[in-house]
Amino acid sequence: MPPLHSTKLVFLFLILYLYLYFTTCVLAQRCNSEPEIFRSPCPPFTSTLSFPFSTSQGCGHPSFQIKCSTPHSTISINNLSFSILHYDPNSSSLTITPHLLNATTEATDLQAHSNCSSSHFPSIPNRSINLSDSPFRASDSSCSRLSFLKPCSHPKPTYCEHCAWECNLIENPLQLLHGCTPSSTQSPISDQRCQDDILGYLDKFFSSIGIELEWDEAQDTYFSSCKDCESKNGVCGFNSTDPEKQFICFHYDQNTHSSPWPRQHSPKRLAILCSIFLFATLLLVATAIFRSKRLKLSSPSDLEDPNTLFLHRHRSASLLPPVFTYEDLESSTNKFDPKRKIGDGGFGSVYLGQLHDNRIVAVKHLHHHKATSKAFSTKSFCNEILILSSIEHPNLVKLHGYCSDPRGLILVYDYVPNGTLADHLHSRNKASLTWNIRVDIALQTALAIEYLHFSVKPAIVHRDITSSNIFVERDMRIKVGDFGLSRLLVFPETTPSSSSSGYVWTGPQGTPGYLDPDYHRSFRLTEKSDVYSFGVVLLELISGLRPVDQSRDKREFALADLVVSKIQMGLLHQVVDPALRLDHHHHHHGGVMDGVDAVAELAFRCVAADKDDRPDAKEVVEELKRIRSCTTRDIGCDDVAKS
Repeated sequence: MPPLHSTKLVFLFLILYLYLYFTTCVLAQRCNSEPEIFRSPCPPFTSTLSFPFSTSQGCGHPSFQIKCSTPHSTISINNLSFSILHYDPNSSSLTITPHLLNATTEATDLQAHSNCSSSHFPSIPNRSINLSDSPFRASDSSCSRLSFLKPCSHPKPTYCEHCAWECNLIENPLQLLHGCTPSSTQSPISDQRCQDDILGYLDKFFSSIGIELEWDEAQDTYFSSCKDCESKNGVCGFNSTDPEKQFICFHYDQNTHSSPWPRQHSPKRLAILCSIFLFATLLLVATAIFRSKRLKLSSPSDLEDPNTLFLHRHRSASLLPPVFTYEDLESSTNKFDPKRKIGDGGFGSVYLGQLHDNRIVAVKHLHHHKATSKAFSTKSFCNEILILSSIEHPNLVKLHGYCSDPRGLILVYDYVPNGTLADHLHSRNKASLTWNIRVDIALQTALAIEYLHFSVKPAIVHRDITSSNIFVERDMRIKVGDFGLSRLLVFPETTPSSSSSGYVWTGPQGTPGYLDPDYHRSFRLTEKSDVYSFGVVLLELISGLRPVDQSRDKREFALADLVVSKIQMGLLHQVVDPALRLDHHHHHHGGVMDGVDAVAELAFRCVAADKDDRPDAKEVVEELKRIRSCTTRDIGCDDVAKS
């Protein structure tokens, strides 16, 4: 080994030794002397904090880190912040209530919560409180109070239609505390036999009574480590930079009046050691900066990745899907082997992949060759992750994870094995697409759109409902995918890299043939833009024709223009898919052609030029359910589509 290298090695070991020695001693001193430096009031604690509680990072028990404030100090459990109303030192029990200004609550949660309950019931949490993997459990009395809470028979409040969480609470308040089970042993508390206003009671319960938590010392392995540490005159703490919060026992010399430094180190010697430590650290940092500039940051770093930072700003890490490394996904697709390619779009190629756990997935590698395309793919990438991580529906594609790497932006989805609706409609072999199946596909797509518009708060507009984004399973059930263009109706459309002044991205807004003409006139995005695109998909299902075809007459390039003019002239039969005429001959009661007429009438309303003339997704679902019921019973649908 050249002498230079060995010198560097010795130098690094020296720095590491000094660093560990210095930090361990300083932490032990800080943790031990916390009572002396503790000045600010920390209600409800009347005296200085002792184990397991602590206000210093790395001291005490990681689950009992207190943030002092008045009138109530706060504690964080599983990334949720709670105000501490009461502490009982005898039983080590805490009474807590959800902290209203919760920094980790995502913007979407806040939005949903403010629309539904904060004006009426500000103290009710907007999701279930989960204590799993923490040393706390809800006391029997708190669980009992909630389990005996029953609504008196009365009509549901008017906001029930929009506020699913609050409505579910009226039926089952136990949902608020994850892991609480109805108590069979305790007798109900007298005022809880039946409540007229469940939400009002819960609001009062959380703001004034609170949830009582018990610290389960027997189950807390951390606590047994601490007892052992204290018996050896150590101070209990933990590694605050380790996600596992690994237990550390800090040792110090009691004979030096709580000073953690061993007796042989005089103050002068200590000053010299600290100076060496400081100088060595600065030298190492300067070398690292110089080398990183020379390497031009060739090693990708998650922490410096702007997409990762953007995603973490908008959603807490625990709610984001898993992160894959570029190497993982490269090996899962055999280095993005062209033979594995199963799809190609304007913004990316999709490959068939097999993960380490043998899951078969679709791996979408976004292109970013040109500057404009790069800005778009970055925006669309973050957008899709934020939206797909907040929704779940049987007819929507599931996102399994992502990778943000200088070599490429990658999304990992469900693999839907049977191609897209466009593949089926525009191939020669349409035998699998009977009229019943087409109506089913239309209904499942409408249910997915209804979910995005009505069940998600704030509503999501997909903006790219096309037959190419409707993926078909082997059993001909479908999943809607490709949320790159989607928008939450309340969010500003800024790029991850934009400044606070807000740069609005103004690139292409969808797929030709499916674009809402009203949106292009007014530039105001509404749910009715999805209804328009869905209307075009209905026209495709009826006609089997492509949404845009340059070989058609100029005024009939767009399918909507072609079919609407035929409907207006009473010539719909001219554009009905020939495959459906064959299907029609197998149904003696004329069910198919009546169904086609009914769906054509619905599509005609969906593609109305003025958005106010279009039905909403709920109406579309109802209409398709009626059409399906008469199609499956093989009877005429004459009156079905009439509103």
